[in-house]
Amino acid sequence: RIQRQLEITGRTTTNEELEDMLESGKLAIFTDDIKMDSQMTKQALNEIETRHNEIIKLETSIRELHDMFVDMAMLVESQGEMIDRIEYNVEHSVDYVERAVSDTKKAVKYQSKARRVSRAAEGRVARRC
Repeated sequence: RIQRQLEITGRTTTNEELEDMLESGKLAIFTDDIKMDSQMTKQALNEIETRHNEIIKLETSIRELHDMFVDMAMLVESQGEMIDRIEYNVEHSVDYVERAVSDTKKAVKYQSKARRVSRAAEGRVARRC
């Protein structure tokens, strides 16, 4: 039975070595190796758990970054629509201003002609009197 347990732990011993261990009562070597293996296994498990937790944190960070990029894309798209509307309104405002300038020039001409006609009419009335 002890021979089998030693094989499981990776130690190969001959029958003579095994008998010497049993006669001398030095089975502590066997249990020390098991304790050492147990400690190494616990340490490996702790390292694996630590790595696992770090990977979970990394995954969470990547998800948050993805969400931020999605939000940024939505903002850019909505702001793009807003900029398109602003551009449309500015173009139409330019057209309205150009028409207003043209209409104002016409109004000034009409006003000037109306004053001349009014003065001429006043002059005719004044001459008749």
